[in-house]
Amino acid sequence: MNQRTLAAAFPVTVPVLMGYLAIGMAFGLMLESIGYGVGWALLMSAVIYAGSGQYLGVSLLATGASLTQAAFLTLMVNFRHLVYGLSMLEKFRGMGVRKLYMIFSLTDETYALLSSAKAPEGVDEHDFFFAVALLDQSYWVLGSVIGSLLGSALGFDTTGVDFAMTALFLVIAVGQWKNAGGHIPALLGGAATLASLLIAGAEDMLLPALAIIVAALTLLRPRLDETLKKEGSSCR
Repeated sequence: MNQRTLAAAFPVTVPVLMGYLAIGMAFGLMLESIGYGVGWALLMSAVIYAGSGQYLGVSLLATGASLTQAAFLTLMVNFRHLVYGLSMLEKFRGMGVRKLYMIFSLTDETYALLSSAKAPEGVDEHDFFFAVALLDQSYWVLGSVIGSLLGSALGFDTTGVDFAMTALFLVIAVGQWKNAGGHIPALLGGAATLASLLIAGAEDMLLPALAIIVAALTLLRPRLDETLKKEGSSCR
């Protein structure tokens, strides 16, 4: 991966840079507030790298949850990442050992970027994808470390900072909505999520919602592909 590839990937990742520095700092602050220093912030962001999972981890560490509880709750919160990885297998084909890191690095925001971003002319596509993913994680690690150091040096009231994750996701989702050729998959996902919320409740909605979305998109894929092509052509 050369400087040209990094230069091409960086502008694409700027929205994530701004968001990950903020929410990474929030995570570092929260972790510091329960007595875990900068080393823990760096380690968790390097090897776990799951925003919502790490935010959950702060609560689990604070309450002394068992390993079994931590493993189960983390799986529930981040189960959607399994779907992300499966949907990107074709796009990552031919990346060799880097494919393992690409699947590991598929946060909500990185997935959103890789779903729509295209490598500029003259830049290898796989190198471009890898650079985007690597830059995004570096922003998250940097934000976590800064937040932990600030929390240790100054002390902060961390009430409400966990909303930063939701805010960043909404900003990227709005951008994806505006740039998308068609909105049927997004509307389908929203409807499935709402139905799951009403039927299963807020605590148990995630897995049913994901199951409905995957099944619906699989069954309707031929028709959706045709509709999206038509809508994309009309938008142009």
